[in-house]
Amino acid sequence: MFLGKVIGTVVATRKYDDLEGVKFLIIQPVNHRHKPIREPLIAVDTMRAGPGELVFLEDGREASFTLDKSFVPVDAAVVGIVDSVYVD
Repeated sequence: MFLGKVIGTVVATRKYDDLEGVKFLIIQPVNHRHKPIREPLIAVDTMRAGPGELVFLEDGREASFTLDKSFVPVDAAVVGIVDSVYVD
């Protein structure tokens, strides 16, 4: 899992059938100090996150497990909205 900031949305008029009704977000992966750590990516939104929110994501095969149908072709999924980050 990793942190990211929602920086935009994606609208797709045509997509894989099992992704109908699923919202897509553009996420900027960040470290615990909110500094970008790699290129932005597209993730399915399972938490109804909005622009500017800090979220945590799952990537790889596990991302597809967040949707109702298993083995949906996704590489990243928002699995939570972060309220705060504390680093000792």
